[in-house]
Parts: sequence; structure tokens; C-alpha cells
Amino acid sequence: MKNKKSKRPLTVGDYLIGRLKKLGIKHIFGVPGDYVLRFYDMLTRSDIEVVGTTREDCAGFAADAYARMKGLGAVCVTYCVGGLSTTNAIAGAYAEKSPVVVISGAPGMAQRQLNPLLHHRVRDFSTQREVFERITVASTALEDPSRAFEDIDRVLNAAMRYKRPVYIELPQDRVLSVPQQRAVRKPEAGAGDADVLAEALDEAGQMLRSAKRPVILAGVEMHRFGLQDELVKLSEQSGIAVAATLLGKSVISESHRMYVGVYEGAMGRESVRRFVESSDCVLMLGAFMTDINLGINTANLHTGQCISASSEQVRIRHHVYQDVSLGDFVEGLISAKIRGARRKHPTAAWAKLRKYSVRPRARITTDRMYQRLNHLLTKDTVIIADIGDALFGAVDLVVRERTEFISPAYYTSMGFAVPAALGAQLARPDLRPVVIVGDGAFQMTGMELSTIAARKLNPIIIVLNNVGYGTERVIWDGPFNDIYDWQYHRIADVLGAGLGFEVNTEGELEQALNAALENTEQFSLLNVHLSVNDHSQALNRLSKRLASQVRPTSGGKK
Repeated sequence: MKNKKSKRPLTVGDYLIGRLKKLGIKHIFGVPGDYVLRFYDMLTRSDIEVVGTTREDCAGFAADAYARMKGLGAVCVTYCVGGLSTTNAIAGAYAEKSPVVVISGAPGMAQRQLNPLLHHRVRDFSTQREVFERITVASTALEDPSRAFEDIDRVLNAAMRYKRPVYIELPQDRVLSVPQQRAVRKPEAGAGDADVLAEALDEAGQMLRSAKRPVILAGVEMHRFGLQDELVKLSEQSGIAVAATLLGKSVISESHRMYVGVYEGAMGRESVRRFVESSDCVLMLGAFMTDINLGINTANLHTGQCISASSEQVRIRHHVYQDVSLGDFVEGLISAKIRGARRKHPTAAWAKLRKYSVRPRARITTDRMYQRLNHLLTKDTVIIADIGDALFGAVDLVVRERTEFISPAYYTSMGFAVPAALGAQLARPDLRPVVIVGDGAFQMTGMELSTIAARKLNPIIIVLNNVGYGTERVIWDGPFNDIYDWQYHRIADVLGAGLGFEVNTEGELEQALNAALENTEQFSLLNVHLSVNDHSQALNRLSKRLASQVRPTSGGKK
């Protein structure tokens, strides 16, 4: 088959790049290495822009955020030392259903003759692929050119169908291989059974129409499968209010009249908890109920009152329907024109912004900082929250538009936020990231600001500096939770780019935020000094629950 642009034969590398481009990939993140340099050279001559990062795990986090904003992300690294460095980020993407394509270079097939001890090799030549098979939904090693096009299609189709990461291993001497047969793309297999769908919709419809106190609980898959508009239409048409899981936060605008709030069991707002748990029919759409989503198992939802639809199955009470597409199920509910019982819900009570007046000399606290940030957000910002109080305090921020809140709220890997800002802003340059990150997480991956500075991006980075791992302290305190206190605001001087601010008081926070908003040509970093014992209420509730599970018991007493 010919390459349409150059009229030369279509190589394996050409085909892979072409398929990525057709799926909307405009940037690919990674770190080069000798086994992947030939493919890197091909990428630089394509329409896909290579974004070099400081570390491979940062490339994975950036690609994850890119996928959450754009529908698909990609990372390209070298064999083992590069690929295995991405595994934590890719594991998180798998756990939270974020479709990232991992492309790894590998030793050439000719180099493997007589089983030599080549550099970067761990055990066998298949070791890295076997690792990724456990944390991806599909994988392939493009060792046989005659199957390469078919394998690329199979793997990429799986990424789009299941919204989870996939793995493609590319031996360096196969990049320019030309398969002898013509590339014939097979259509993606259908994901639904019409008869099963009709039966599921009939049972769900009966349950929703007879309910006196229904509610919709929307989760992460509504983001991943682009079903936000359908969710709004279903809610408005049926009159059934919407709550979101923690991982599903911002699935619709949080100022929408039908929005209730984030449901997270006893961790969340009491008004939201009561509204959801008093419902006699909970329509869970695209939600998978993790321990964090369930408020560390403090949620009180009864299976007999739930309709749960995900990309994998529909469960209604105790009945399970396989081979039903989530999108088809939601569209079917809309077509059924179900009218639910209308209920007064707590939207207005919580979504109204609390008045904030600066007390210039007052020491800044977590609660006051989040109050101020709520007045900072607009439809042109995206919140990126790392783990700990960066996440739990940010739950109460009112997100103006859909899919403008990103956090690894299930896998909860520290160090996500700063590299995620890189991926998010390249995916959606119309949005300005406001990044909230603890000092411990920042010390892990914060120097990805180097790439952000090089590309002249302008996120606002807020470092919550309590000189340690705040979440762990309230679970089980000890010197192991303390970290060295960096002068984070001086990192801009080290990089020779960006602006840094040291914040101790509300007045200094106000000045720093105003200056950061005006600094649109580069990043801004706020070093916000917080008391060691200052935590959000959500973190206090969560930590007490976790502490009861972590601490040993003695004589039956905690």
C-alpha cells in the first residue's frame, strides 16, 4: 500500500502515526531512547508534535490528562527503562478509565538472535509486554509485519471501546517494514444486543416511573464516553436531579439547576448525602463505586433500589444485562421520555458562593484559601487537583462548565497534578489550569514545570506547604511524614521563567492571585504556607475513617 503524501510504500510506522492522527492525537509525550529513535524521527516529520518531558512517569500523567480532555492520549518511550517507568501512571489510567496509548521501542528482531544480553533487557525480551498486559486492556508487539496493521487497529479500537490504556511494542527494525498485503481496516465490533437493551430499558423505565424519590448518580464514564450532553438532556427532560461521584465531579456544570453536588457518603455534604440516600431509585450512570467514591464505605445505597449502567453491563436491582452499550442505554432512556417525580434538591443551598472579604493580616488557612479560589474560577479555567487536601478541599469548588475538574480520585497517585497541567493545556489551550498540589506531591514531579516553561504555558500552580504528608499525619503521625521545606517560590528563578510568590497571609494570597491572573505568558507558582494541623473538614472525616482501619487494635478496643 502507498503512502498518499509521498507515494512511497506505507510502513508500519506510517500506519501507526496515521491511525493516531485520525483518532485526534496532536501531541505525544515521552522521553527518547535508542530503541525508539527511528520512530521519534518519523514522528518529528509528521503532523503529531513530540512533547519531551523530564521523566517517563510525567509523560504518562500528561498523556492521561490529555486523554481525559481530548478523548485519547499517547506516550512514546524506549524499552524497559522507559516503559517500566511509566507503569504507575498507566496503572492509574487503567483504574480510572483513561485511554492512553503506550508506544515503546524495543530491540530489533535481528538483534535478538542467539538471545544476547542487550542493554535495558530485564529477563526475557517479552518481560515488558507481559507487565503491560496486566495494566492495559489490549496489547501487541509488532514483530510480524504481515499482522502489524491488523494488530494496530485491534489495539486502538480497544482503547476507544473500553476507554482504558493499551500497549504497542515496536521493535526498532520494524518501524520501516512494509507489509506485503494491503491494509484493510476492520470495523469495530458492535457493543450492544438490541433485544437485551430493550428488556433492560423496559425494566428501568418501570422502576423510574414508579419511584417517588429518584436521583441520577453520574460517574466517570459519562466523561470518558462524551455523554455529558445526553446526561443534561435526560435530567432536564425527566425532572430527575443529578449528583456526581467524586471521580465524576464536573460531569455537568455545577451551577446547573438540576445539579445536587458530589455524593461521597459521610465524607461529603450532609444535604447531598441525605438527598441521595433517601432516594427510592438511584440511577447510576457510568459510575463504579470505589471506596473513595463511597466515602471509605460510609455510603448507604441499597442494591434493590439501584439501576447501575456502565460500559461493561447494566444491573437493575438483582438482574444483570450483558452486551448493553452505556451510550445506547442513556439514549434509550431519553427516547422513552420518562417523567420522574420532582423533588426539591439542595442545589441552590450549596452552589451559591460564600461571600469572601480579604483580611489582609490574617494567616491563610485551608478553608479560607478555598473560599477565595471559588471566586477565582471561570468558564475558562480547569481545576487540576493532586491527592490529599488538594483533592478533598477542592471538592466544594463550583466548576462552571463540564469536564473542567481533573484528579486521580480513585487510584490516588501523588505527583499527578503538575504534569497533568501540561497535558490538559495542550489538549485544551482555551482553558487555563489552576493546579492545587501538596508539597509532598510537588517534590515528586513538580519539576515538570521545566517543560511547561519551555512551551510558554501559563498554569497557576498553588503549592499547599505544610512541610509534609498532611493526609498521612492525621491517619498515623510520625517523623516519616515530614519532608524538607523547599523555597518553592524560587523555582521560577532556577528555571529562568515564570513568577513565584510566597504566601503567609490572606493579603499576600490576594496579591499573588491577582498578579498570577495578569501573568498570562508564563506559569505562576504560589508557595502557600499552612499550619501543620490545618485541614479541610472533608480530610478530617476521611482520615478518621482511614485511621480506624490502619491502626492496630488491642483487646478489642481501638
